[in-house]
Amino acid sequence: MDIFSIEAERLDGTPESLDTYRGKVLLVVNVASKCGFTPQYTGLEKLYQDYRARGLEILAFPCNQFGHQEPGDAEEIASFCSTTYPVSFPVFAKIDVNGESAHPLYQHLKSEKTGLLGTGGIKWNFTKFLVGRDGRVLKRYAPTDKPESLRDDIEAALAD
Repeated sequence: MDIFSIEAERLDGTPESLDTYRGKVLLVVNVASKCGFTPQYTGLEKLYQDYRARGLEILAFPCNQFGHQEPGDAEEIASFCSTTYPVSFPVFAKIDVNGESAHPLYQHLKSEKTGLLGTGGIKWNFTKFLVGRDGRVLKRYAPTDKPESLRDDIEAALAD
């Protein structure tokens, strides 16, 4: 399986093949609206505005598995992402990133890049994966890694 053969549901319920993003550099992030890291939405949007024209896509996946920090339904998440932290990058339907019901995208991402000490599981909201134009996972970032700290890696990925 490769990342481009995976399908995900957009926040509005529309299915979307990740093949749509073939040839792009992807930053895949599990997000939550009630997390201490939620202000990272601002930094993610800044990255998107700065690099979208060069081929960066940010894909946000709301997740309620960590401290129940994304309790809302799709409508509430959409409202939050248009008013509290307005973003223009794609936001997908709420998913699980760990456990038996983990979305296939996250099963794939975790298998390509394990976390600290070789652990596979996602530890918290705002874990980030940088995916190259070829669909391979280049790097995995901790929730504490601020979006602006990824600029050099994004620049390098866009240059490939």
